[in-house]
Amino acid sequence: MSTRSEHQTVPLSVLLKRELLNERIECPELVHGQGSQSKKGEDYTLIKTECQRVVGDGVSTYSVFGLFDGHNGSAAAIYSKENLLSNVLNAIPSDLNRDEWVAALPRALVAGFVKTDKDFQERAQTSGTTVTFVIIEGWTITVASVGDSRCILEPAEGGIYYLSADHRLDCNEEERDRITASGGEVGRLNTGGGAEIGPLRCWPGGLCLSRSIGDMDVGEFIVPVPYVKQVKLSTAGGRLILSSDGVWDALTAEAALDCCRGMPPDAAAAQIVKEALHAKGLRDDTTCIVIDISPPEKLAAPLPHAKKQGKGVFKSMFRRKSSESSSQIDKEYIEPDMVEELFEDGSAMLSERLDTKYPLCNMFKLFMCAVCQVEMKPGEGISIHSGSSNPGKLRPWDGPFLCSSCQEKKEAMEGKRLSGGVAFSLSLFSPVHCFNNL
Repeated sequence: MSTRSEHQTVPLSVLLKRELLNERIECPELVHGQGSQSKKGEDYTLIKTECQRVVGDGVSTYSVFGLFDGHNGSAAAIYSKENLLSNVLNAIPSDLNRDEWVAALPRALVAGFVKTDKDFQERAQTSGTTVTFVIIEGWTITVASVGDSRCILEPAEGGIYYLSADHRLDCNEEERDRITASGGEVGRLNTGGGAEIGPLRCWPGGLCLSRSIGDMDVGEFIVPVPYVKQVKLSTAGGRLILSSDGVWDALTAEAALDCCRGMPPDAAAAQIVKEALHAKGLRDDTTCIVIDISPPEKLAAPLPHAKKQGKGVFKSMFRRKSSESSSQIDKEYIEPDMVEELFEDGSAMLSERLDTKYPLCNMFKLFMCAVCQVEMKPGEGISIHSGSSNPGKLRPWDGPFLCSSCQEKKEAMEGKRLSGGVAFSLSLFSPVHCFNNL
């Protein structure tokens, strides 16, 4: 006579189907396309698919997509394209498992962006660039951004998710306050007689962005610390659109998605660029990358038609996954879940962004700079929390630690010291950035 304490026997066929299903779920198919139209020749892209890293006895794959919209020349965009990825990967310990690696990405991206900026500024070139950087590992999408290029997501379930931040001074009051608190000035171009024209800009320099890589002549309060957002798609997949401001100045997110619905990524990217040029003409470099993320079985399936939903619905779609799975083994596919938000942080403070209490306490090594990865002798490192407003909660050995050079960079970004190479001229007619990023 059976009792409730006895284990139920699971048929072998069900176990095999479960294993095959799990394998398919962990390996979505990525198909991408790119379209562009050049005016200044300052937009650059980075696309690396199926990058591999060793995890235990196996291999894990990930893909990288980057968009670099340069200004005042292309030097910063080219340098970032060539060096940012390696700087990010160097900030991640090599012995992490798959879940730990994904969890480490947000802070590694911060470290990589800051190191790339620091190294480029040491070249004494005045060019700058926006960056939107996407890393896709399995169904997890991690996006880091500085500037005004954008990345949006339309999951198969419908809705629109904004995975990047807009760091234009015109639309970001928090960034304006941060810059003025750090010693910068924010205002429009003064043509004389009190008349002001154009977008809000940061002075000196006249840049209308609050975050970028490069721009050493503008001031350290234009920081390279990225906004980072990490989400996990359901197994139904979705479409990413990554575009420079040449697209977003002409099209809304809804218009960009609708104009290419049902098209494969290569045709979709070209169509988005075409629609942007039709709306406003070729006023700036215009670049678009479209990425479709799909289960292998649904690779050719079109995304759903646009659904009319209120803005409040999009936020409500983010929710934590239940500990109980709603999937059933006898179904052909696991039931689609909503997009799961894993991480989001836009603070410009390194002490907040590199904090190691969650989720990986051992991410940064004790005698290695958390930003530039240079080895330090015992006692040389400076805690990232040095000078914190809450020193009572921190101990002298609380890391991570910075070398003296990166500590100076941190203090300059926080307005605690002036960068030695910056000329603080308040002339509104700076020859460098006066008419950039209009």
